[in-house]
Amino acid sequence: MSSIRVHTISLGCPKNRVDTERMLGALGPSFAPAEGVDGADLVLVNTCGFIRPAVEESVDTIIEVIREAEAAEKRPLIAVTGCMVSRYGEADLARDLPEVDLWLSTRELAAWPERIGAALGREGLDAMGARRLSTEPGYAYLKISEGCSHKCAFCTIPSIRGKHVSRPLDELTREARLLVEQGGVPELVLVGQDVTSYGRDLDMKDGLKRLLDALMPIRGLKWLRLMYLYPAGLTDGLLKHLSSLGRPLLPYFDIPLQHAHPEILSAMGRPFAQDPSLVIDRVRAHFPEAALRTSLIVGFPGETSAHFKTLKAFVERSRFTNLGVFPYHQEEGTRAAALPGQVPQGVKTRRRNALMQLQESISREVLENLVGTRQEVLVEDESPEWPGLHVGRVWWQAPEVDGVTYVSGPKVKPGRMVMADIEQAKSYDLVALA
Repeated sequence: MSSIRVHTISLGCPKNRVDTERMLGALGPSFAPAEGVDGADLVLVNTCGFIRPAVEESVDTIIEVIREAEAAEKRPLIAVTGCMVSRYGEADLARDLPEVDLWLSTRELAAWPERIGAALGREGLDAMGARRLSTEPGYAYLKISEGCSHKCAFCTIPSIRGKHVSRPLDELTREARLLVEQGGVPELVLVGQDVTSYGRDLDMKDGLKRLLDALMPIRGLKWLRLMYLYPAGLTDGLLKHLSSLGRPLLPYFDIPLQHAHPEILSAMGRPFAQDPSLVIDRVRAHFPEAALRTSLIVGFPGETSAHFKTLKAFVERSRFTNLGVFPYHQEEGTRAAALPGQVPQGVKTRRRNALMQLQESISREVLENLVGTRQEVLVEDESPEWPGLHVGRVWWQAPEVDGVTYVSGPKVKPGRMVMADIEQAKSYDLVALA
């Protein structure tokens, strides 16, 4: 049987990327990667539909794929999957983009292989579960849950992905062992909409603790990173347990706080609407060396200059290792879209720029203090800037969202972990010699 040449485009978050990788794995030995649309049998576009800019990017990408497919020597099958399909529905999307052959929502994730196989005339594709990694050498995402049961006023995820559903513990452990012991991946990044909620829907007591206890002994696992830790779930009990584990668990805490003023947090419907400094202090009490990352939203309805002043002071005081700031988007179907006091776009842009300018100075100061130290670097890829230069990460740099470390030396190769001397600090990146 001839191979299926597949060109994939995965947009949005790491959870989406895992879905794409599982779909490719379901194709089994029939899969062969295609560099572009021309020459592919199947073009798979996995979309994001979280906020308006993501939807616009998804639509633009689909239009470009259609244009290239129509110009190709042999037109490939175009399958569009993911969150945008779940949010807007096949009927409306098909009316606007009739050139797409197949629409697949996240609600029918398990059926993706069967439906794509039928459209290609290939029966018997494997069920979702196998993975064909698309990340750089050295790391892989492990999606531990689907959906979200929180009710944040600005968020579309529960309506797109449904309520929080944890994957079975034995299934996750088996997948992790395959990735590390057989796939040679030294870093696993655990992702879910709320990682601290793992196991609650399975009636598991201390679900995240049990999952980590199962993953820690895996041979060859060097770094274990947790992303999307809701502040309400970071209790003293959990933090005490995490602090007892040691490596490979990294003291890296990605806590999406979204704001610092209790009035705005309450309006957002956040599960933790108290002073977020309490969470920061709690983490640092258990992990003095912790690297802290957060995401913030500026311009939420009703945010005044006084609210923003509180937020800015919080950023200055907290000194996050990594920070993402996003202007609020008025998303149809969310409670926040109907709130009074919508903030003008220009004000949101200025507030975002002010926070990022502040964070840039904080980041540079934090990184400059590391010049002259020796650090472990996970090498990911060759840099196009000049021969011998590679791009990697130190432990407090998460893949795709944080800064990078440029490293060179005789033993530096993609997928390897090397010890290197930090020689230079930039605003968000480091330069090192191994």
